[in-house]
Amino acid sequence: MKALIVSHEAGTKPGFIGDRLTERGVECDLHVMVPDTSDPERFEPLPADGFDLLVIMGSYWSVYEDAISAWIGDELDLIRRSHESGTPVLGICFGGQALAAALGGTVERSPETEIGWYEITPANGVRLPISAGPWMEWHHDRFSLPPGADLLASTETCPQLFRVDRSVGTQFHPEISVELATDWMRESSDSYLDSCGVTREGILADVSHNEPANRRNCFDLVDWFLDDVAKS
Repeated sequence: MKALIVSHEAGTKPGFIGDRLTERGVECDLHVMVPDTSDPERFEPLPADGFDLLVIMGSYWSVYEDAISAWIGDELDLIRRSHESGTPVLGICFGGQALAAALGGTVERSPETEIGWYEITPANGVRLPISAGPWMEWHHDRFSLPPGADLLASTETCPQLFRVDRSVGTQFHPEISVELATDWMRESSDSYLDSCGVTREGILADVSHNEPANRRNCFDLVDWFLDDVAKS
């Protein structure tokens, strides 16, 4: 089995998701959309086929942002075609928003920024197929569910986990590790972190504390996606 993993920038790697896919024998092809974040209009074209799973990672940008208008339409088309052809899609944060948008949902600015570790609450009548967390959140936007999607969990601010047929979207970041968070901190300016009310030291300390449990939880999520969702 081969997975196409779309990473929008060098710093948005698949982390523990990629680790577990590899452990499960999935060949992972990492595609970085924008090699230079200072020039988001210059991008690497997406492959049209040749994969059995599609994984869409997070991004520093928003789905609706003009800066990525040169390529976001192509990405949404790829997600839509993959889903409609029965290829399982896993969308993470920006990727979850892109999945929702590609299938008829919406993405908008969230009334509240969530940065840190949050437990997710199952939807009414839902038995969560994964841990309630806490999971790492880092987002300024939120999505609405596309038609036919099942909401599995949310926070007070927004949906966090949904499934539609063989595709799953999350708002949280199951892939996070200390290594990955260090990359994020390197790309985050002091003024941006100050505006969010967080510090590099605080973020890294929290990720370090939660990393062992998060690794297990992320592996369980990937196993559920491969063994239940992708085979349905």
